[in-house]
Amino acid sequence: MSETQPDPVLAGFRASIDNIDAALIHILAERFRITKAVGAYKAENALPASDPGREERQIARLRKLAEEAQLDPEFSEKFLRFIIQEVIRHHEQAAGK
Repeated sequence: MSETQPDPVLAGFRASIDNIDAALIHILAERFRITKAVGAYKAENALPASDPGREERQIARLRKLAEEAQLDPEFSEKFLRFIIQEVIRHHEQAAGK
């Protein structure tokens, strides 16, 4: 391929990646809309912002799913822990902490 003509195979891969990235953003936005409602519920009912037992069960469940999907479970755990920390931060804000 010359530098003036784009590689159609690479362009196809990149278009697919762009579509997946857009889907991930929309899925994360929906997840945070739901966790925002959970945070409001917890604040209204004086429930703790975090639930360490559930968090660990979720991490174990998603590590198993990652392995089954041939995704690095270490990466999936880091990603999930990042999301959980962000959700807890939102819940603490909702509770006025």
